[in-house]
Amino acid sequence: MGKGKLYVVATPIGNLGDLSPRACEVLAAVDFIAAEDTRVTHKLFTALGLPAKPMVSYYAHNRRQRGEEVLARLLEGASCALVTDAGMPAVSDPGEDLVALAAAHEIEVTPVPGCCAAVCALAVSGLPSGRWCFEGFLSVNKKARREHLEALKGEKRTMIFYEAPHKLCHTLEDLRIAFGDTRRIALSREMTKLHEETLRFTLAEAAAYFTEHAPRGEFVLVLEGAPDQPGQDDSARMDLAVEEVRERVERGETLKDAVKAVSACAGVKKNALYQRAIDTE
Repeated sequence: MGKGKLYVVATPIGNLGDLSPRACEVLAAVDFIAAEDTRVTHKLFTALGLPAKPMVSYYAHNRRQRGEEVLARLLEGASCALVTDAGMPAVSDPGEDLVALAAAHEIEVTPVPGCCAAVCALAVSGLPSGRWCFEGFLSVNKKARREHLEALKGEKRTMIFYEAPHKLCHTLEDLRIAFGDTRRIALSREMTKLHEETLRFTLAEAAAYFTEHAPRGEFVLVLEGAPDQPGQDDSARMDLAVEEVRERVERGETLKDAVKAVSACAGVKKNALYQRAIDTE
């Protein structure tokens, strides 16, 4: 018998309707499930009417021992679906160790795409999404946390962080100190759930807001990247922005809508872009 296959299956982050037909087929077909919390996954199977499957727990504190057990079964020819409680396994998740272990033993690893809170939050943030980096959870260790943020001070890409509600205020204050009061941030919570919400602030506004409103639900923080130094490539960026505005208008957008969309992505002032677009017609 040949080696088995490891499927990395994304599960809903809230709305059960987001589980794809392909994911349902894979979960129903594999020999066993490696789940972050088997109780949560049992509930998912029951809610979706999927057939019961043997399940083993695989999480941060047992990943070494349980990883070897899962590997042994894969080497014997069994197929396994790796799932987390919500979202894409192996992204800011101990499942990355199991994937690496399987890959090292030349076991086929196949992704089954689906929800990812980071990508969903980026898409609705209103911040530049062409280039971005995922930073996950900040360390609770003050020194490591400070060094992490210090290393990101010059980062020009949009940055994405995860944070728990009880740590949010402290994290916002640390971000404000590291990146300044005026840096833009979008905060998404309860993605795809009943109380889904995305708030857009400066860091100073966000810190003030959550001193008066208790944070609830898990948060994804989408932070604007560092601006260019004054005068650095301003003319080139404006020229590119004007060209994109022209292309959008030629495709049927109004000048106002095109300028609004392009200014947010290009990091140029809307009024200045509007005037340049008019002047160069």
